Amino acid sequence: MVRRAIALGAGLLVLILLVFGAKGCLDARKNRSLEEYANSVTQIVNETNALGKSFFGRLSDPGELSVTEFTSEIQSDRSAMDGFLSRVEKLDTPGDMSAAQDSLTLVYELRASAMDEIADKMSTALGEEGADRARRQIAGQMEVLSAADVLYNRVTRHQIDNTIASNGANAPAMPVSTFVPNAADWISASDIDDALGGVSGSTGGTPDDGLSHGTGIDPASSVTIGGTALSPDTTTTIPAGTDPTVDVTVQNQGEATENDVTVSVSVDGGNALEQSIPEIAPGSTGTASIPLTPAPTGEVTLDVKVDAVPGESITTNNEASYTVSFG
Repeated sequence: MVRRAIALGAGLLVLILLVFGAKGCLDARKNRSLEEYANSVTQIVNETNALGKSFFGRLSDPGELSVTEFTSEIQSDRSAMDGFLSRVEKLDTPGDMSAAQDSLTLVYELRASAMDEIADKMSTALGEEGADRARRQIAGQMEVLSAADVLYNRVTRHQIDNTIASNGANAPAMPVSTFVPNAADWISASDIDDALGGVSGSTGGTPDDGLSHGTGIDPASSVTIGGTALSPDTTTTIPAGTDPTVDVTVQNQGEATENDVTVSVSVDGGNALEQSIPEIAPGSTGTASIPLTPAPTGEVTLDVKVDAVPGESITTNNEASYTVSFG
């Protein structure tokens, strides 16, 4: 009986050692996978930071790059960001990192989609027709890139660091990822104007044609809804059932034909609704018809704006505000 008890005790001891040994091996394997994941993300982030430095360095100082060379470089940067997204999606992700991986994937989806849009709009932004609108759209995508930086730095990297720490794994803290340097300097159309104006051969700036350029609206008669002229001085009532489409008549007050003149309308400071007038000859007018979607109800403020055309220096008659009551 004693020998049996001793043998049984020894067997239990061996079994316990085997269990703890197996658990130790599993924990070590799990920690290695967490560390390898963190190291892979660190490499992608560092390469992304280098791309951001190169991309914004080129925007800040394009040097002697022609339009063709500049847009080619931007296309290359777009491809690089698409490559980072692909690498993120293919990461061997440990189970404990699933939430961090979802967040990381979203960061790179935002970055890749923004870079795709910027690359697609760059040729137009460096041209003449549609340049203003393209530059505004590029500025909007800069905001997306900045938002992706915030998401990574405030959420993703802390998720990875916390998962590493809670499992007792050993990996350096995740690096900060700032793709957009000084974000406030890149999120307005004027910032993009300044940057792209330095590209050799770009025509989106001041035209070198020796002609005067300018557009304007007559606040008292050039903005109507359903045939009713709006007045900037009084509240205009629009009867129920009227098609809530704002017709804005724009006059070319310069000496050159203007193309792709962008008109926008916003309701109570909300998102601007836009339409472009393809062409307005000197001294002539063109009309943009902008449906208000969703249709407003009650009393609202409509802000109407005509974007300045290249070479336009006086814009005091390019904007007007109206109080409108929709019955």
